[in-house]
Amino acid sequence: MSDELIDEVRRAAQNAVDATKERVGDRLDFSETSLDAIEEMLAEAAPFVAELPPERVDALVEQLGSYVLEVGRREFGGRYLWHPGRDAPVLVVGEPDFRVALLTWDKVRGRLGGDEADNIPFLYGGFASAARKAGKGVDALFV
Repeated sequence: MSDELIDEVRRAAQNAVDATKERVGDRLDFSETSLDAIEEMLAEAAPFVAELPPERVDALVEQLGSYVLEVGRREFGGRYLWHPGRDAPVLVVGEPDFRVALLTWDKVRGRLGGDEADNIPFLYGGFASAARKAGKGVDALFV
């Protein structure tokens, strides 16, 4: 696991906390329940995303997606890898006994685009449930 990737994800997650503090106060505390605030912000922003420059959308995806990853890492440990096919970080937990992986950037982008099926708490809930129940020989990927 690259220290640089760890630092990038953590920095982007902290940037999400800092950038949204005025909007959500201390709700972004890296807990699973804090993902409700992420979902609310994405739902509110969705109608206006077409007005944003693409660089701003990319920054939001990176920051909020990294925040979701960091919630998972703080709860379950694991390591960050780079998924070249998705051009995004992935959190992998449970090794060596099992692997449960979480990819978030595509889901954040979809939710920001207005797709309610890309619900962030639902995504994380599936990941967390699999991570809690997983045992030897079980692999799962949540994207």
